[in-house]
Amino acid sequence: MRTHARTRVEGSSTTPPTSGGRPVRHGPVLFITCLALGAVVSAMASLNVALPDLARDTHAGQTQLAWVVDAYSLAFASLLLPAGALGDRFGRRRLLLIGLVVFAAGSVLAVLTRNPDQLIGLRGLLGVGAAMVMPATLSTITSTFPREQRTRAVSVWTAVAAAGAVVGVLCTGLLLQEWSWRSAFLLNVVLGGVAAVGTLMFVPESAERDRPRLDVVGAVIAVVGLLALVHSVIEAPTRGWTDPLTLGGIALGLLVLAGFTLWELRREHPLLDPRLFRNRRFAAGSVSVTLQFLVFFGFIFVAMQYLQLVRGDSPLTAAVGVLPLAAALVPATRLTPRLVGRVGVRRPWVAGLVLVAAGMAVLSRLAADSSYGLVVAGLLPLGAGMGLAMTPATTEITDALPKALQNVGSAMNDLSRELGGALGIAILGSVLSAGYHDHLHLPPGLPPKAEGAARASLAGAEAVGGSAAAQSARSAFVDGLHLAFSTGAGVALLAALAVALLLRGAAPARRAGEDEDTARPEPARRPSAVADPAPFTE
Repeated sequence: MRTHARTRVEGSSTTPPTSGGRPVRHGPVLFITCLALGAVVSAMASLNVALPDLARDTHAGQTQLAWVVDAYSLAFASLLLPAGALGDRFGRRRLLLIGLVVFAAGSVLAVLTRNPDQLIGLRGLLGVGAAMVMPATLSTITSTFPREQRTRAVSVWTAVAAAGAVVGVLCTGLLLQEWSWRSAFLLNVVLGGVAAVGTLMFVPESAERDRPRLDVVGAVIAVVGLLALVHSVIEAPTRGWTDPLTLGGIALGLLVLAGFTLWELRREHPLLDPRLFRNRRFAAGSVSVTLQFLVFFGFIFVAMQYLQLVRGDSPLTAAVGVLPLAAALVPATRLTPRLVGRVGVRRPWVAGLVLVAAGMAVLSRLAADSSYGLVVAGLLPLGAGMGLAMTPATTEITDALPKALQNVGSAMNDLSRELGGALGIAILGSVLSAGYHDHLHLPPGLPPKAEGAARASLAGAEAVGGSAAAQSARSAFVDGLHLAFSTGAGVALLAALAVALLLRGAAPARRAGEDEDTARPEPARRPSAVADPAPFTE
């Protein structure tokens, strides 16, 4: 490892990364952290493919099926910030190992159960493990790699984070060709076990040496606020956005999070210093990641239904059908560091978000009889745009913090990602539902039970039988898809505008090789885990 990574920087409160006294091998570290990241990211989307088989085996109702998927995201998003703070204080490698063990153990128990309520609880346990794993992976990279190698390493991390959902869907589709829904959890066990062993062998430990007292009250307030907000957003498509419980839950969540902001401003050792958002690059990264993944996960949610229920593709065919997105995303992600080095961060970042909007606009023109070529024509700019925009956004979030707080910076990045994903499924799903209900015209004479099933969803209409009802439902679904994807295109354009405005006149990024502890020295008289906000503002 480079000499400067082994030597204590004057004024730094971070323990230098070590690997049992051996030189740190950056290649294996990057591979293992990305493997752990891929395991927890793929688990977010992969189970959607297995839901029909799971419902037949466990006799789960529709609400239970929804929570089998959503319990993971709810626990994941709610615990990211406190998990990041724990990693800073007690060791990022240690937290990564604990998270992988919890993730794998919960998956083993899920394989052994047939009770849907128990499965919901176990998916929540997997989310707890994932909340410990995801911020530890990125902060391990940013605290281990020298500055001149870090942007490329982060670009690999962002490619895995984005493509993981697609790869997870594809792998689950392949497994379902031969085995049951349990194979999706067995895949988690294998990936989690291999990543844990690799962590023990290759990943160095890094932590904040002084370890100030954890802000327990702030952590509890953040968890309560995020639980209320994310729970309400997830339930909104079912209850309705104007339902008193939905509006009350969202209002409560926002009120509690406002209280969290006030509390953190008064703390000497805050969980997350709100003043960091004065840094326009940090703010731009947070906004961009949230809105990018709102569009991305909303797209996955709608597109998988379109491919299977409207086009009639099998789960495996549908999973393969979205691979052009990953084929464009990965090379774009790898190309981004070179573009940033030549033209700066602003142009590729904004251009990527505009490409995301263009891809969603093309996909909004899909019809029931559209050729697969039109699908590919939308997937390619969508994937390329995600690749161009993600690396700058992620890098700016982590570079805004000193080494001592890399796990919290990583948690902020991941929190933006998870909240964006939950919002995307809720908002685009709600728009899809509204369009479906408004345009559905069922033939007269259907039995009440059959009519209720058809109005509930396209899958219900297909199960009822009857070509007229199914045809009307498919047409109504496509009308809803037009509205949902047009909404996604608008959100991406809003993100592009926000990033362009926030980066206008912002201070330039640090030069390659410049150490952040030198560039942003901590105040000598303040022993806080978060430096004075002045060095972070522009």
